[in-house]
Amino acid sequence: MKIVVGLGNPGKEYELTKHNIGFLVVDAIAEAHAHTPWKEDFKALITTIQVDGEKVLLVKPQTFMNNSGESVGPLMRYYKVAPEDVYCIYDDMDLPVGKIRIRPNGSAGGHNGIKSLIAHMGTNEFPHFRFGIGRPLPQWTVVDHVLAPFPEDQQDKVVKGIKDMAKAVVGTLEVGIDRGMNLYNPKRRPR
Repeated sequence: MKIVVGLGNPGKEYELTKHNIGFLVVDAIAEAHAHTPWKEDFKALITTIQVDGEKVLLVKPQTFMNNSGESVGPLMRYYKVAPEDVYCIYDDMDLPVGKIRIRPNGSAGGHNGIKSLIAHMGTNEFPHFRFGIGRPLPQWTVVDHVLAPFPEDQQDKVVKGIKDMAKAVVGTLEVGIDRGMNLYNPKRRPR
């Protein structure tokens, strides 16, 4: 069994904000697969899909971003899922809008949702699926930036990025993290 966690904030007012990109990707994965009805459990909305005959739990923590680990840590332990089988999808200001990057593990890099996961899972050794949201405008704070929707002129990149990320997550579930990184991470151009 694997767990795919999309990070975000519950509530209508946060639905389409940059910080909720994890929820949007998890929704896209669910829409593309037959899934069980969504239910609330472990402070999260949960559904299951099958990928290559393996059960995959799709999770949207309902704790607010900074406390996401309060949901994910107990879920991981209850289902006896190893950290390396907990795929986490979240927004990243260090990547251009719509770009994706997969890593087998990593630091929180200032992301409070990931800090919470690391604290409650007891490790940073879980796959990170980072979705680029770009940097804030000069007059904006980080909080203003992540809690704002994507501007109209970025919508095409966001929609494409969500599709790319959903494909990358499911593809990585099928082939494993090392092969997934090779297939779905952006290729570096030779100098």
